[in-house]
Amino acid sequence: MLEYIIERTNSYIDSMPKKERKKYGQFFTSKETAHFMAGLYDIPDNKPKVSILDAGAGSGILSCALIERLEQMASVQTIELTCYENDDNILGLLKENMQTCQESSQKQINIQIITENYITSQYLDFNHMMGGKHNSPKYDVVIGNPPYMKIPKDAPEAAAMPEVCYGAPNLYFIFAAMGLFNLADTGEMVYIIPRSWTSGAYFKRFRQYFLTEGKLQHIHLFVSRNKVFDKEDVLQETIIIKVKKTNQTPEKVTITSSQSNNDFDNITSLTVPYSLVVSGSDYYVYLVTDEKEVSVLERLHRFDKTLPDIGLKMKTGLTVDFRNREILRDDAEEGAIPLFYSQHIKQGEVQFPIQKEHEYVVTDQRGLMQDNKNYLFVKRFTAKEEKRRLQCGVYLSKKYPQYKKISTQNKINFVDGLVTEMSECIVYGLYVIFNSTLYDEYYRILNGSTQVNSTEINAMPVPDLDSIQEMGRKLMKSKDMSERNCNTILEEYCG
Repeated sequence: MLEYIIERTNSYIDSMPKKERKKYGQFFTSKETAHFMAGLYDIPDNKPKVSILDAGAGSGILSCALIERLEQMASVQTIELTCYENDDNILGLLKENMQTCQESSQKQINIQIITENYITSQYLDFNHMMGGKHNSPKYDVVIGNPPYMKIPKDAPEAAAMPEVCYGAPNLYFIFAAMGLFNLADTGEMVYIIPRSWTSGAYFKRFRQYFLTEGKLQHIHLFVSRNKVFDKEDVLQETIIIKVKKTNQTPEKVTITSSQSNNDFDNITSLTVPYSLVVSGSDYYVYLVTDEKEVSVLERLHRFDKTLPDIGLKMKTGLTVDFRNREILRDDAEEGAIPLFYSQHIKQGEVQFPIQKEHEYVVTDQRGLMQDNKNYLFVKRFTAKEEKRRLQCGVYLSKKYPQYKKISTQNKINFVDGLVTEMSECIVYGLYVIFNSTLYDEYYRILNGSTQVNSTEINAMPVPDLDSIQEMGRKLMKSKDMSERNCNTILEEYCG
């Protein structure tokens, strides 16, 4: 059945321009991925009837894979399948494919295809606005490859689920939240989705809902991020998750990984304490792939402070240069102040000037200026192939006594004292942390992108202020800014 449906789907992909499919955020699951996802469910051997929900069903690849799995279970007699799909281009193919499944099966299969908008048609129920809490049907299993598409924050789907939306949302996590809502208690859901929801402020509300109402059981990672969707050019890093609807936290979660979407025979597997994978009040999800990464988390989670807890905070650079062209200057002139870019961070220090264009600004806008005081500058963007994600430089105000104010370009972050200026010892101590291998590895586990996000940095566990000062003193005394020396100094504090 599945081979046949994949063939027909490939013909559809060839005939339908990508621009047209993009309107619906449509990317199709490979045969191997569909088989793997269907195999993740723990379906009791004594269950005569199984109800399935496939929202954003597309051509029915995942539904078919799940039916094939249930075909092998003698106890299952009846399959109740509900598919949501509102793209007219593919509805005909979905109906034909589901009819094929029905006719080929030994089981009693009842199929309902709903063409309403999956999210907006249920928003009253999701928001408990219809008197009763459980008017939507609940399903034993939910499977999905939801649409991947950014939508405006005032889009009907975002407005329908204010509990999980913040900022500019994406349809995929709105689908995942509604999928969990549609699950019966102790039911299981398997979704293939981008990993971007696992950290950061945008997804905080979603994580709080998703990981309170449900618990992660299994996470599958793809090592090669461009080989997840056949025939598609998708650079978003994608994962498969299995979630159980329960408020009981499991002791462990299984994390598996494969190179791409068609070599599930070569899987590496790791069992990790749940409290290491889902951690903190922000419910960050740490995607560890081996024992070494588990050790990184264990060591850093011994620290119980964050930068804001100890009176420090990472902020993002103030000046978006291309939006403020009229204030940019190539050379120093009366009233000009330095504008620091990531290029000014070299060998652990901030070097200025470097004869770069636009490294001065003339402005009286307060929002574009900051006090000339001690900071740690950290690059916001690095190339994927670069050895380190965290790259930083010490900025000391005493080196630039001629300026009261400076500015920072939007592509760097800076750590600042919230109440008082940071001493040189603290800045150098922060450098030890940010230039260490341990924290670089930690950040890579936390975030799959090449962007260093201030929200995530401010949620990282760090040593207390006294320890950071001591580290800084040791670094200043040694005069050795290397990563190796930072590792040696940090080692004394985190074992």
